[in-house]
Order: sequence, then C-alpha cells, then structure tokens
Amino acid sequence: MPIVDGNAGTRIDEIADGIFRIATPAPGFSFNQYLILDDEPLLYHTGLRGIFPLTRAAIETVTPVAGLRHIAFSHVEADECGALNDFLAVAPNARPLCSDIAAMVSINDIADRAPRAIADGETISLGRHRVTWIATPHLPHAWECGHLFEETTKTLFCGDLFTQGGGDHSPVTTDDILEPSEAFRAPFDYYSHTTNGKALIEKLAARGPQLLACMHGSAWRGDGAVMLRALGARLSA
Repeated sequence: MPIVDGNAGTRIDEIADGIFRIATPAPGFSFNQYLILDDEPLLYHTGLRGIFPLTRAAIETVTPVAGLRHIAFSHVEADECGALNDFLAVAPNARPLCSDIAAMVSINDIADRAPRAIADGETISLGRHRVTWIATPHLPHAWECGHLFEETTKTLFCGDLFTQGGGDHSPVTTDDILEPSEAFRAPFDYYSHTTNGKALIEKLAARGPQLLACMHGSAWRGDGAVMLRALGARLSA
C-alpha cells in the first residue's frame, strides 16, 4: 500500500497509464487529487489548503512538484482549488487551468498567476496525454463548472459527481458507485436543479469514458456512459 503519510493516511496510486490518484481521508469523507504525469504534468484539484503539505509530499514521490505545468479544477470551491496559490508558489512554471467562466469571475482575481482559460471542447496536449474541457454549467453546481476528459486513457475527471461517503476507499473499484453516491446526495441536496441536467449528462456520456476519476471516494472502472446515464435518470426523476 503506497502510504505517503501514516498519520493522515494519505496515499498515492497509479490508476491508469500515467494517472495517479492522491487520496487523503477525513472523518466520513475523502479528498482526491489527480496527477497526470507527462511532459507537462497536470494536477487536477489542489485539495484544501490544510492538506497542501500532504498532497505535495505525495506528488514528490513520483515527480518534483516544481515541474508542474497545469493546476486544473472543476469549479471554484475550497477542496477544488483552495491550495492553488500554494502550488503556484512552489511550481514556478505552472498556471491555473480553468474554464473561461472561472477565469472571468474568480481566478483572474484570486490567483497569484494569470490562468489559462479553456473553452468548451478545447483540447490541450500534455505530451502522451490529451485533455479536453467539457463545460457543464451548474452540473453538479457552480456556473463555471465543467469536467476534464483525458482521451488516451478515456478517463473522465468527474469532480463532485458520484461522491461517495466514508474515508476508506480502494483507489479503483468496479462495484456500483451510483447507489452509494445517491445515498450521500439525498440528505445534502448539493446538486443544482438545472433544467439542462439530462443534456449535460449526455454530453459527458458521449465521450465514452472507461474510468471515472471521482473527487470523493473510489475511482470507478467500467462503462462510464452507462453509469452517467443512470445518474441522469435519477436526476430527471
């Protein structure tokens, strides 16, 4: 078991070719960051500022943190980008990578370095990996929200979709994640009630993801289009 910090329980695991899940458990919850190791390394989610030292230490086990080039995230929220400026301070060539909406309404002001704004459907090459931004306003929440899709491994970094409660999760599972995530969503109602939900889910499903890199809980391997459409059906019910 690749434990980085025995007290905190932070671990790092390679879940696809060149893609690493960094997980730090919390009471009843877990926080996942994802590292794409390539010519231009990309970190997806920074985690909270409080766990920055743990996330940094995990990255350092596979690559120097100073070499990061892109700090990306789904939307503006503390666990998504709370440690953004901490990472910019130790990675001199890195820039925030975020939606054009996020850049306009938040990141141009709060980030210590100007972001690279990415438009819906735009693709960026990291080297062996290619990432495409899929804008999903208000799914699950925030106007600037979207999800990143890595084309070579067919990994969808799906943020707060499929949030699973509990702090102890395997890095990757093939077990059902819809029922656990729906059980977690029900009492909190943290999804927006956008009327465009079904169309946005289909937009993600059309990419045919084979790995869902969830921000909270296990990543999931399988037919991601089927899993996403099942979620869409729940949201439309």
